Amino acid sequence: VRFANGTLRRPESLRFTVYRNRDTAHPRKRHRRILVSETDRLCYVGHNFGSEVMKCNSLCRYFIGVLDKDSGQMEVYNAEIFNMQPLLSGALSSCSCLIPSAWRKEDPFTPARCEEHFIRGCGCGMNDGVCALLGAQGALMCVCLAQMDLCIEAFGTSKQKRALSSRRMNAVGNDIVSTAVTKAAANIIDAKGVTALMQDAAQDDVQTISAFLPPCHEDADRPEHVYKFEDILSPAEYEALRVPATTLASATAEDITKKVEERSHCSFVLEELKFLPTDEKSRDHKARCLWFLDTLIKFSHLKVIKKKHPMGPECPHIISRKLMKNFTSLTYNNGSVQNLISASMKAKITAYVIILALHINNFQTDLTILQNDMKLQESRILDIAKALRLKVSKAKGVPGLENDQNHKLGTLSLPLPVVKVPAGQRKRKKMN
Repeated sequence: VRFANGTLRRPESLRFTVYRNRDTAHPRKRHRRILVSETDRLCYVGHNFGSEVMKCNSLCRYFIGVLDKDSGQMEVYNAEIFNMQPLLSGALSSCSCLIPSAWRKEDPFTPARCEEHFIRGCGCGMNDGVCALLGAQGALMCVCLAQMDLCIEAFGTSKQKRALSSRRMNAVGNDIVSTAVTKAAANIIDAKGVTALMQDAAQDDVQTISAFLPPCHEDADRPEHVYKFEDILSPAEYEALRVPATTLASATAEDITKKVEERSHCSFVLEELKFLPTDEKSRDHKARCLWFLDTLIKFSHLKVIKKKHPMGPECPHIISRKLMKNFTSLTYNNGSVQNLISASMKAKITAYVIILALHINNFQTDLTILQNDMKLQESRILDIAKALRLKVSKAKGVPGLENDQNHKLGTLSLPLPVVKVPAGQRKRKKMN
């Protein structure tokens, strides 16, 4: 859990209760949970459904590992993050049974149903008629709140009396909160302006995307300086590629034809081998880049890395270490730690492949060929290309390749396109 209004000082003072939907047959409702946390002063509520649910649970998966110190083995469980919101309204905090509107519409709740589905009463000690369902608010409230407060003051336990006192101290009118929020928002807009706020939002999106992208130098005066070659391959790594790239640099026309027939390399590399420069230095440089690009693409097709040298003995040790360190994530399975190529890591590999292809092809490359080599959907590689600030256009592909009439061309040129803030999820096309 995480609390929306601050951090914990005394975690041991919290008491948690989890409620689940009783409709286990429904494919969506059976996964819905409500988490209630009580302290001596406030009550907090979080849920995993609705418009206010945290998006991080749908973007990735969370796990909790419990390590047995005696056996040295760890058990891994699925987990969700709940955003705990404080209940400031007096009516809501007087009864800890919150009913989601989706459940309320299908189940005709009564006080007995409330007790059956969630908790044993609301704590007031009275009989039927105390609890009633207020559909407009979607929650169970006590219609005799004043009488219940009097009962607690006269006959309640010390815990109930502390909760009553705390509720009264923290009671905040909805109108006061709404007015304060509106005034604060107006002050921020007046101070910074709408344009500055939109730029801040766009910058936040850029920082989120750039976690898996090569370093981008937006103030560069030339395309080759936007994504520097040294950020893709360090001098030591580049030098280590000299030996394995020799086979590509020395390939003759017959060798290239044989490689095409055997499909020993990806389509991008096989096509570029036909246009190796005659100059020895330029030929060696392009061969090294092609060898590393081909290795990245082959590495992206793996899922779980079980070998110490997954790309074979001909791959230099420094390159193997780079692949394992920068393009895999650690996972715990069957008592051992494994390296996994997750979806986010594959997106990172795709970004590095695109940048390397741009350096090879004078900062213009065929994205469709790379898409087919990496076995990606077109929308996926186009999203990554746009995140890299490339201009995407249609072009005619190389004859003989798949979909040679409808290829996408990515170009890195200055000035860089402005990153657009996503307007929301794409609308699904209607099927006629």
